[in-house]
Amino acid sequence: MAQQERGIRTRREVLEAAAEVFAERGYAAATISEILSRAGVTKGALYFHFASKEELLRGVLEEQFTEDDILPRSSKLQEWVDVGMALAHRLPREPLLRAGARLMTDPNLQEMFGKGPQVSWVELTHRLLVEAGERGELLPHVVPEETARFVVNAWNGVQLGSQIATRWKDLEQQVSVLFRHVLPAVAVPGMLPQIDTAPDRGERVVAEVRGLPVGV
Repeated sequence: MAQQERGIRTRREVLEAAAEVFAERGYAAATISEILSRAGVTKGALYFHFASKEELLRGVLEEQFTEDDILPRSSKLQEWVDVGMALAHRLPREPLLRAGARLMTDPNLQEMFGKGPQVSWVELTHRLLVEAGERGELLPHVVPEETARFVVNAWNGVQLGSQIATRWKDLEQQVSVLFRHVLPAVAVPGMLPQIDTAPDRGERVVAEVRGLPVGV
């Protein structure tokens, strides 16, 4: 068991080191030697988990979107907002997500992104919007698949703008603005006062999921 735990820890250390290097230098300029130096592991330990730099890249991409920071809500629109706000809170603080933000702008990597985390995020958003519609939370004209794709693309645009302007310091504020503008176009009027889109919503959601006090 101890050996297995060490293996899991080593794999995570390698992934986070690779993410830091990818975020700083981009994929093409990143080297295995620098990743090894950041991770503080041997070449054998790295290659035990990842056979190549491309496998490291895929490992980083697989971490871009998970449902770990999502809690079921009575309102599926609130749950949908929580997904975007939690991600906005986590991205500036987690190397793996920062790497994804850098890598998604690399035109040579678009095929990998097109088949990976973006698709998963759109699919989850689509599912939540379908459930919201079944519960009477959506306006009749809303097409969940179209809205899911639009909002995920809009979120990425907001993220990129925040990255350029403030290095993500205002990301949570800007994503809050995004949802405040989108919700009146998709939610029935009675739902709007019930949905929390405050800039600190993501921080509170992540703290709730992880059992942490707000601010940690």
